[in-house]
Amino acid sequence: MAVVEAEIVGGVGHIVLNRPEALNSLNGAMIEGIRTALDAWRDDDAVTSVLVTSSSPRAFCAGGDIKAIRQAVVDGDHEAGPAYFAAEYDLDELIANYPKPYIAVIEAAAFGGGLGISIHGSIRIVTENAVLAMPETAIGFVPDVGSSYFLSRLPGHVGRYLALTGTRISGSDALALNLATHFCPSDSVESLKADILAGIAVDEVLNRYTTAPSTTELSFDAEAVAAVFEKESLVDIIDALVCDTPWSRTTKTQLATLSPTSLMATDALIARGADSTLRECLDRELRMATWIIAEPDFAEGVRAVLVDKDRAPQWKPLVLEMVRPEAFQQLL
Repeated sequence: MAVVEAEIVGGVGHIVLNRPEALNSLNGAMIEGIRTALDAWRDDDAVTSVLVTSSSPRAFCAGGDIKAIRQAVVDGDHEAGPAYFAAEYDLDELIANYPKPYIAVIEAAAFGGGLGISIHGSIRIVTENAVLAMPETAIGFVPDVGSSYFLSRLPGHVGRYLALTGTRISGSDALALNLATHFCPSDSVESLKADILAGIAVDEVLNRYTTAPSTTELSFDAEAVAAVFEKESLVDIIDALVCDTPWSRTTKTQLATLSPTSLMATDALIARGADSTLRECLDRELRMATWIIAEPDFAEGVRAVLVDKDRAPQWKPLVLEMVRPEAFQQLL
């Protein structure tokens, strides 16, 4: 069975992510399949819009196929990773500039690369079951897929917080932060998709099925985020987390478990992304990704989280103060 199913239904190009056993983690075949469909439909007058959904109830897309990239690194293949990321990031740019409505329906987990193929689209629909995150610092990598563009533009230093900590947010959070454009209750989402594929005008379908979420309160303390993550350096941020609230204690604990090298590189990417175009962000992320997968923390982090799953990575170096930012400064 194809890992990406693509067909035209009711004048809509329908892409179904169909690698459920891997939670739709994007491998090269999936990237190529999505790209091929989008290229074919771009100038096809029979296609009025594109709808992207998942065959898995557990995930829209859990990210890139990082385990395969790690294996290539371990095997000494220095070309596979950069080639994969270049293709993935080019797809993200294609989606961002697509001339027809590109509708992503996020009903479950959308992490890392899953945000690349959704957040850059013109219409991003979430349900109450959606969970979004960029969790790369936990595996010795950096947030990529253009996240240094869209996260750096969030208000109140929220993007810096999400990029560094990998904190998961809800569908209603995503809507409040404009990462999502519409909210659809899960009991209506099948009808929404069916009506789009029946050829009913997208605006009419959105008006019919989307609504405000049951809560508009953010699931994290936005005031505390703004006060802490405005600090100049990572060390200052950690010092400002005085553990006097549950959020402060949780955040300090989160940061203490993550790759110091990843944290430092991520912070630099977010800082530069705020004044850059999407293409500039993607190019910078590609340079950073190519560099960091050759660093020891990447193979170790993926091992600890995705391979052995012992959740006990041994980072090198162990603390922020020992990271040498000059190692990646020229990549920015």
